[in-house]
Amino acid sequence: CRALREEGYRVVLINSNPATIMTDPETADRTYIEPITPEFIDKVLFAEKRAGHPVDALLPMLGGQTGLNCAMEAAEAGILAKHGVEMIGANAEAIHRAEDRTAFKETMLSIGMDVPHSGIAHSWEEALQVLEKVKLPCCIRPAYTLGGEGGGFCRTVEEFERIAQRGLDRSRVTEILIEEDLYGWKEFELEVIRDRADNVIIICSIENMDPMGVHTGDSITVAPAQTLTDREYQLMRDRSIAIIRAIGVDTGGCNIQFGVDPKTGRQVVIEMNPRVSRSSALASKATGYPIARVAAKLAVGYTLDELPNDITKNTSAGFEPTIDYCVVKMPRWTFEKFPDADETLTTQMKSVGEAMAIGRTFKEAFQKCIRSMEIKRFGFGLDANDVWLRREKSTAQASAALMGGGTATEAPPDTEEEHARQWPIEGRVLAEKLSQPCQGRPYYVRYALKLGWSVERLHELTRIDPWFLSNMQELVETEATVESAQTSGSAEPAYEVKRLGYSDVQIAAASGSPLDSIARVAPVYKLVDTCAAEFEAATPYYYSSHEVPVWHADEGLFVEDELRVTDREKVVVLGGGPNRIGQGIEFDYCCCHAAYAARDAGYESVMVNSNPETVSTDFDTSDLLFFEPLTHEDVLNILQRLNGVSDSGAQRDRIKGVIVQFGGQTPLNLAQGLKDSGIPIIGTQPEMIHMAEDREEFQTVLRDLSLLQPPSGIARGREEAFAVADRVGYPVLVRPSYVLGGRGMKVCNNAGDLSAYLTEALAATDRQGGSLDNPLLIDKFLGDAIEVDVDAVADYGQPRASDGGPPRTCMVAGIMEHIEEAGIHSGDSTCAIPPFSLGRMVVEELYRSTKRLARRLNVCGMMNVQYAILNRTVYVLEVNPRA
Repeated sequence: CRALREEGYRVVLINSNPATIMTDPETADRTYIEPITPEFIDKVLFAEKRAGHPVDALLPMLGGQTGLNCAMEAAEAGILAKHGVEMIGANAEAIHRAEDRTAFKETMLSIGMDVPHSGIAHSWEEALQVLEKVKLPCCIRPAYTLGGEGGGFCRTVEEFERIAQRGLDRSRVTEILIEEDLYGWKEFELEVIRDRADNVIIICSIENMDPMGVHTGDSITVAPAQTLTDREYQLMRDRSIAIIRAIGVDTGGCNIQFGVDPKTGRQVVIEMNPRVSRSSALASKATGYPIARVAAKLAVGYTLDELPNDITKNTSAGFEPTIDYCVVKMPRWTFEKFPDADETLTTQMKSVGEAMAIGRTFKEAFQKCIRSMEIKRFGFGLDANDVWLRREKSTAQASAALMGGGTATEAPPDTEEEHARQWPIEGRVLAEKLSQPCQGRPYYVRYALKLGWSVERLHELTRIDPWFLSNMQELVETEATVESAQTSGSAEPAYEVKRLGYSDVQIAAASGSPLDSIARVAPVYKLVDTCAAEFEAATPYYYSSHEVPVWHADEGLFVEDELRVTDREKVVVLGGGPNRIGQGIEFDYCCCHAAYAARDAGYESVMVNSNPETVSTDFDTSDLLFFEPLTHEDVLNILQRLNGVSDSGAQRDRIKGVIVQFGGQTPLNLAQGLKDSGIPIIGTQPEMIHMAEDREEFQTVLRDLSLLQPPSGIARGREEAFAVADRVGYPVLVRPSYVLGGRGMKVCNNAGDLSAYLTEALAATDRQGGSLDNPLLIDKFLGDAIEVDVDAVADYGQPRASDGGPPRTCMVAGIMEHIEEAGIHSGDSTCAIPPFSLGRMVVEELYRSTKRLARRLNVCGMMNVQYAILNRTVYVLEVNPRA
């Protein structure tokens, strides 16, 4: 939208998603919050024509499969022809050739491409006929679907029937491709752009670490491709150029997927997406090349040589990006919220988000990406959740106790079966975990390597390329160095392990040292410049790395640091990290607005985030962008480097403050640690955040304000929990502290439910992988209540002006009444604005209570309050002192 408006075009946007920045009024000239269907396209085109602004063109390639399918349906229904609207970027014929499985296969064969042996079916009878030729096992790919929806690998006739019927049902045109089994082959993607003058460039090559059989959105991916020979890559490149020309994508980007047989080198074309995709977003952030922006400009007639490279400002967009670092992307799942879900990864995508990390080597980027995932893992093992480390410690404790004649708290198991139950990471159990793609597979690879399994055996089980397995093996072999990094007294081991991406948390866990005793090894910051430093970058887009200092004749020990820091006062915005249920693009929306507002107020805006899917990590959203994990160590390194040190050795004061309330729970959990390290937090203070997030503190706040809460009590252990539940009476709702999206909350109808909860879900109260002592709130579940969300913004935390100034206040922005009954999370509940059944007195009480809470918590910024209303009595459930 921004790219087209820069060229003077009037932009009309249709979208129904309130959480995105694109539906802000200033993004397009006219925004329609409407369903994305052909009928509404017709209505919008008519309305624009009637208003005197007839629409000339439709750009379908930027809204994913939804936009593409809707545009195709509008074209087929004659809606575009009726209004005289041209489809630009890719026309309907090109989209049909790419998306229709029959047309795609015929087009590929016509230009001499190798494709998997396959057949097309439009009914169950045709599917059975194709199966006779292709044989089991096979793969089913429906036409016109996103994220592999409806498809999958079939090994049995029962699986084939289920997946074939599902695929036919999900396809827009009731069509499935049934192809030969390529399970275990290597998978690659090339991001390709073409202009109207037939210039074609490759933006990025991406290699899936997981083999064929795992959807690329569920696979760990690496850019650039690591295991292709130059000859193989050039062949793939030439084929990509031929494919985009044959399909007929006139202008814009697409991604083309290839499968490579690791035994023979046979290269086959899997599919092509004639649109920007999740991979396009990844390629844009990995290289710094803004694919969607360039694609929009090309669609209205520019050629690549006419567009500047926005990163360097000195080269054209026709230069293929070159990168001198390694990028790793990891998917983020939320299986913990679906205990009955099948965690096996297939061609049907299951992840809800992803994180990306940049390092000088694969090993460094891989470890940084693991800690960007925010799953309480701080790298490839060696942290509080490392099963192997716990195993070694318990075995050592047991041995020491027995040697000393004492009693072991956890004696080594007597039998192999008992051993497998206590440590399910060995033998047959481990082999099964390795052979079945699942979210934790890299950790099982590590456990196997610790047990001495060879790379060859692991390759046979996982089909992961030996190059990646060898890198993991090198990390495992380095763990002895990590353990000695604190104890040797030399800086060299510390530099060596930091260079491999190890965090302070890992070093502390491995060496048994307190975290605050770990010697700080400061990183350097490198630019993402699209050209491997051949030309100077004009846009500050950085990643951290640790490099061993080299001797320089003039400067002594020297490490090249590319960070350019001005003396302008800075406001730092901490992003939300990878999307997951409860924490997604709504927080990215807020972070972008925070960056814009800081810039408008005259400050230098700084963004820290690890999510490649979001607008906040665009190179032009903020003045400085750091693509880094959102951990205390990584964020503090950035902030201390930005503050800098003066010639006298004193700490400079360049940072006005850090905003933590726009990125969801992630920055809130960092707030107190940053403040303790001397970093100013602006907005609601960490102490007040703690008062709202800690269930016991919040109960005291409500008591002070004489606000009602459902009958409740605080518990820190099993006995207290049962006592509180008995006192308030079942059913009860258990609420942990410091959680987002209702994580760990549960309605318990009886003592059995509560016992099961305490056994399985108490881990949700753990903020940093350490203690489990954050309090639980157990309150009476008000089953017949109406739930209400109130959102407000207040400025109570601001100091008063010297002349008194205007009084501080709280503005209630919206009252949302849930339509679903109590007990359904607000994020899963349909709700209405304004409230439809609350009386005037109840609404006034909601206003009054919200303002009193804002004043008591000294809220400076956003606040969300959740209420339950039963028999016209208002009960406060909780306060979220954040967006």
